[in-house]
Amino acid sequence: MAKAVKTIGVLTSGGDAPGMNAAIRSVVRVAIAKGMKVKGIMRGYAGLLQEEIVDMESSSVSDIIHRGGTILYTARCLEFTTPEGQKKGAEICKKHGIDGVVVIGGDGSFRGAGKLSALGVNTIGLPGTIDLDIACTDYTIGFDTAVNTAMEAIDKVRDTSTSHERCSIIEVMGRNAGYIALWCGFANGAEDILLPERYDGDEQKLINRIIENRKRGKKHNIIINAEGIGHSASMARRIEAATGIETRATILGHMQRGGAPTCKDRVYASIMGAKAVELLADGKSNRVVGYKHGEFMDFDIQDALAMKKDIPEDQYEISKMLIR
Repeated sequence: MAKAVKTIGVLTSGGDAPGMNAAIRSVVRVAIAKGMKVKGIMRGYAGLLQEEIVDMESSSVSDIIHRGGTILYTARCLEFTTPEGQKKGAEICKKHGIDGVVVIGGDGSFRGAGKLSALGVNTIGLPGTIDLDIACTDYTIGFDTAVNTAMEAIDKVRDTSTSHERCSIIEVMGRNAGYIALWCGFANGAEDILLPERYDGDEQKLINRIIENRKRGKKHNIIINAEGIGHSASMARRIEAATGIETRATILGHMQRGGAPTCKDRVYASIMGAKAVELLADGKSNRVVGYKHGEFMDFDIQDALAMKKDIPEDQYEISKMLIR
């Protein structure tokens, strides 16, 4: 019979995402409500290896649900990618009486969670990344806030782009995934959307469309460029040289990771945190909590990591028809 967890450790790892604090708050309070103890592990796996571990009470997570970032801080840890680092991490968990860990992060964080599970520490992963690139889930903590932040910024760039009759290339985050770019392309009425999953590198098509748009009387062009393509500044120079139209690049950068989380990110992260505690209370391990087909569910970590994800083809085709 699976052994129920008595003390939960919670950590955030990799890139921060709005809503992580909501998930931490939920893990702490639901665990306490179920009679468990909770310890916060600072700075991800790096903090685990340094034994930066603190006791957490219900009051430890007061007034954090509305805050961006993560109160536990986050880091990337090369040492934890090694068998020696993973063994050390498991031993430290046992030393501190931690028999279950909730890991909030992305694919790399889940790989570490899987290793801890194999070494006898029950682990549950929560998908925390603005990139929406975790294949087992239709929702990741932070994406909704990030895409709304980007949308509002692009609206502002459009205003000045229109005033100056410019072409604007606006680069959004997403690593090698184009979800933020696709959604902003829809929401901001972009004239072009460049996605790593679909872009063929034919810059001449962009240039031709810009020229045709100007002939039709269009006073500006907004091109949403995904981080996975990048090189926005050099692209802007080439487009200006080819079209004679003033072209500027704006890289939104890490502002997309910050700010108060949206209602969706607060609510969904809270539910996911509660689900993680429930799984540990049932003695489950090596699971990822996801949201699929309108329901919260959990997956084996290795199965989740093996899944592939792509831009929905119907959404991409619709986006192309909306570009004019």
